[in-house]
Formats: sequence, structure tokens, C-alpha cells
Amino acid sequence: MNQLPYTVILIVPTGIGAAIGGYAGDAMPVARAIASVADRLITHPNVLNGAQLYWSLPNVFYVEGYGLDQFASGSWGLRPVHQNRIGLILDQGIEPDLQLRQLQAADATRATLGLNLRDYVITDAAIGVQLRTSNSGVSWGTIQNPGTLLRAAETLINKVRVDAIAVVARFPDDMDSPALQQYRHGQGVDPLAGAEAVISHLVVREFQVPCAHAPALLPLPLDPDISPRSAAEEIGYTFLPSVLVGLSRAPQFVTNQQQSSPHDIWANQVDAVVIPATACGGATVLSFSQESVQIITVQENHTKLYVPPEPLGIKVVQVNSYLEAIGVLATHKAGITPTALNPHISSLNRLNPN
Repeated sequence: MNQLPYTVILIVPTGIGAAIGGYAGDAMPVARAIASVADRLITHPNVLNGAQLYWSLPNVFYVEGYGLDQFASGSWGLRPVHQNRIGLILDQGIEPDLQLRQLQAADATRATLGLNLRDYVITDAAIGVQLRTSNSGVSWGTIQNPGTLLRAAETLINKVRVDAIAVVARFPDDMDSPALQQYRHGQGVDPLAGAEAVISHLVVREFQVPCAHAPALLPLPLDPDISPRSAAEEIGYTFLPSVLVGLSRAPQFVTNQQQSSPHDIWANQVDAVVIPATACGGATVLSFSQESVQIITVQENHTKLYVPPEPLGIKVVQVNSYLEAIGVLATHKAGITPTALNPHISSLNRLNPN
């Protein structure tokens, strides 16, 4: 009998200022390392989107956050695919020159990477992204015209029969804001991330298809002191390539378990979840805390949140670093009790019968 595939979920929540994963795809090295240990790694766009930089791995599943929550609850399954037909939505609020840059990036992925992009739609009104920051420093946002986004998505689904949707919305330029300057220098919260999540959540919830977002922004002035963690967003006119690569093989959502196939992945097949130690309050983590899943919390990936596992009654394996987390995953996959790797092992206790 073949051993079951070892399946890990890696989560770094969006817009909470995570020390690793809070910048421009800077959690990708973590994902690559975990993918070398796990048979299947499920993660979300915030981990894998690096603007024009990406790293495609055959055993990594790119799942939007709302879809990931539905998966964790057992409501939806994930169906692996070889290739998705991707439709592109451009915000009417994007200036013509900047719009052209997005289309050139899309064409480049077709010609250079062989991605299956179909037609694009320009929304019938500006989406109207508004950015917000909470008192704790977490970024979030709203969109003024959700209807225009949904109409554009419906057009692509009904007329072109796309399997996945990429959205490029015009985001406000605030080049002099202290938050942006801190982020560029590796010290702050991504000011765009919270609003990006709203856009993709809306499409996935309404249509149950993979979706991810890339913001349209004017190029920033050169700064010799940019943090390496933020540098991926400094090297071009668009953040679209990593989104298109991720969507090209994003698993489809199975919303009816009765229609499941043997190759589909369901929550009861997940072995471990890896999260920052202060970000344990998300729906995915809470769902898996009720199951026999090993939840690993990483201390050094500090965030602007303070939601530790203990007050929530979540049992975890606490580690200091992702390097240590990878060791825990390797022992768990091998079926080795971690204490067996220590130099001193205590003897078994004898229990008296009742």
C-alpha cells in the first residue's frame, strides 16, 4: 500500500506586517523549502506573489484566501489541474499608458511562458479602491463599485469560459506617505495588501473560481536604500506576472463533495499547518484546530497582530524559526516522535489499572 501524500498548509496572513511574508513575495523561499519536504504544499497568493518574480513548483497549490477558508472548513475541495484558461480584468480607472503595460505583461507570459490567457475585459466603471489602516497598523481597504468587478468577471466566465481570473485594479498613489516609505525600507506593513484581499475574496465567493489581484500603480522614484524584501516591486511597471503564473495551475474548487474525484484534495487529508505565532485567529487555523492536524507556530515571524494560540485553546508545536519548522515537518512526515532526536529520553511510565 502506498503511503498517503504528506500535505502541508503554509499561511502568512495578508496586510499584518509579517516579518517574513509581509513584503514582495519574500515568503517564497520558505514555501520552496517546505515543498521539498512535503508531498503537497497548499498556500495562498500572498506567499507566492513576487511582482515580476515567481517560482513555479509542481507540488505547490495556489489557493486564494477565501477559497482556503472554505477548504479548511470542509465545504470545498481542491482539484489539481494541468492548465487553466485565464481571463484578465482591467480597471477602467487605469490610465491608458499604464493599462498598456499590463497588457504587455500579459502578452509576455503568453509568448515566453506559454500561459493560456484568453480575452480581457475593462470594467464598465472604475472599481474605486480605497486604502485603510487600523489602529494596530494592519492594512485593509474597500472598493466603491463591487458590481462593476462582478459584471466583468461574469462576462469572462460566460463568454470565454475561463477557469481563473486575474484582476488589475488602479490603486491610489501616495508616494510620500510614511507607511509606504517604511514598507519600502522593510519596516512597515504593505499598505495595499488588505484591499487586494477584498477584491479576490469577492470574485471567489461569487463565482467559485480561482482569482488573484495585482495592483496598478505609477512607478516609484528610485531609492538606493530599498529593502531586499521590498525590492521585487521596484523592478518593473506591473506586478501581474507572478499572479498569472500562480493562476495558471491554481486548483479548481469542488463545491459538492458528491461530485468529487479520487484526485481531489479535502481538508481531512491535511497533515500540518504552519503559521506565524501571533496570527492564530484566522478561519483556516480555527477550522484545523478542531482536527488531528499538527499546527506549527513560528515565533520569529512577528506581526502587527497579537492573537496567540493559547487563549483560543489551540494546541500547537511552537518553534523559533522556519528552519526549525521544516525539521518538525520532516520528523512528522517520517513518523518519528520528535523526542527521539533528543540526547536524553525518559522511560515509559507505568499506569495502574482502574
